[in-house]
Amino acid sequence: MSKRSASDELAQSVNSAVKTTKDSLPPTNAVEEGDVDMGEFEDPYGDEFESDGEIIEVDSANEDDDMDEEGKSKKIEELERDEEKEPESTIYLPHKSKPLGPDEVLEADPSVYEMLHNVNLPWPCLTVDVLPDNLGNERRTYPASLYVTTATQASRAKDNELITMKLSSLSKTLVKDEDDDDQDEDDDDNEDVDPIMDSETIPLKHTTNRIRVSPHASETGEYLTATMSESGEVLIYDLSSQFKAFDTPGYMIPKSSKRPIHTIRNHGNVEGYGLDWSPLINTGSLLSGDCSGRIYATSRTSSNWVTDKTPFFASDSSIEDIQWSTGENTVFATAGCDGYVRVWDTRSKKHKPAISVAASKTDVNVISWSEKINYLLASGHDDGSWGVWDLRNFNAQTTPSPVAHYDFHKSAITSISFNPLDESIIAVSSEDNTVTLWDLAVEADDEEITEQRKELQELHDIPPQLLFVHWQRDVKDVRWHKQIPGCLVSTGGDGLNIWKTISV
Repeated sequence: MSKRSASDELAQSVNSAVKTTKDSLPPTNAVEEGDVDMGEFEDPYGDEFESDGEIIEVDSANEDDDMDEEGKSKKIEELERDEEKEPESTIYLPHKSKPLGPDEVLEADPSVYEMLHNVNLPWPCLTVDVLPDNLGNERRTYPASLYVTTATQASRAKDNELITMKLSSLSKTLVKDEDDDDQDEDDDDNEDVDPIMDSETIPLKHTTNRIRVSPHASETGEYLTATMSESGEVLIYDLSSQFKAFDTPGYMIPKSSKRPIHTIRNHGNVEGYGLDWSPLINTGSLLSGDCSGRIYATSRTSSNWVTDKTPFFASDSSIEDIQWSTGENTVFATAGCDGYVRVWDTRSKKHKPAISVAASKTDVNVISWSEKINYLLASGHDDGSWGVWDLRNFNAQTTPSPVAHYDFHKSAITSISFNPLDESIIAVSSEDNTVTLWDLAVEADDEEITEQRKELQELHDIPPQLLFVHWQRDVKDVRWHKQIPGCLVSTGGDGLNIWKTISV
């Protein structure tokens, strides 16, 4: 997985769905309003014959007025022709739209977002994760609150931080409906409030490639959080004190809570990206993979943390991503730079993969295991394509094919994630600066979709399963919030985006 330059200063960037130009507004009229009014009320029997000079001046002024009116008419005709040729706004699609010009910006269409907020950060962040909370499941009311954690890629190693945040008073995106005069002014969902951000930081010595929070945190009270750093170290923190500080006024975080509770050094100085907590083992079971192809399993005993001395290993190619099975507590999958997706069993004494499948001719950057259907695995590739695999078809005798495959993106896939609450919805981020949402349940021969594609020519080469395109500069990681249906958190060059569309 590629990194972005940390030397670029962060500036607040506007999310996009619509492209506009600053020249779309017509220029102001050449004749001032005051001059027109004077012409209407001018005395025709005034002193216009006092001198020849005055006669010439009046006649020339009338000629100028005639020329101005004719010029204005021509200008209006030109503008109308330009509007027909180049619409004021167009839909921006990464696979077919031209790059933005120096005078063009991308603007989000608020009517397609239920919620959209941006959080600026001091440095770019390659990774983000959501902290589970005790505010309830299936939350659909506003203002919304959520907890997230991320880590920086600073220009100087000593300036890096692990940042934990509580984001509250996140209001619903307000779109005024002119036809709705009876809107309830007391509707809490439409309360226009200023968002609030509380944050706690932990100093780090290196860039963090990936950060992951234990999915059992809210159950156990231990907010176990692992970071895979550029130095090769895997640091495990307990962020429960930081979490408590957000909701307990006056609470002082102990100094010990700003230090890792365990450090995994088995990777030496080899950095990596693969990192995942087991969703089935609540005591804490972590897998970490590095760029030399080694995968280490770390688990907790009653007194300390233990990392297996023998790594899982198949090739020298980098382990780009790791995912525990959502159905079997000894099974996990990996994505590699050699184009393979491999399935492993921790009980194997040989520490070799049980099955290896060539998923792409390029790097397999990311994978995601479905929480609802535990035999489905999605993979995202360096050539911009991604697919979904039925693991029941994986065996040593045959070469399986993906049950779904898309090449809509034209740049490397940087993150892929099944919606934990809907097995058919997948979020995909790419280096083309977009996050796309897909609904695999949509049938290509659906009558309504077929009619839409006939009416709109620009839809003819867009897969019918594509639900939404969200623009975010240098987007690297995207995570679903399991307790707020449809809510996503994504990290990019302009900070964090917290958003929810009307599509999901």
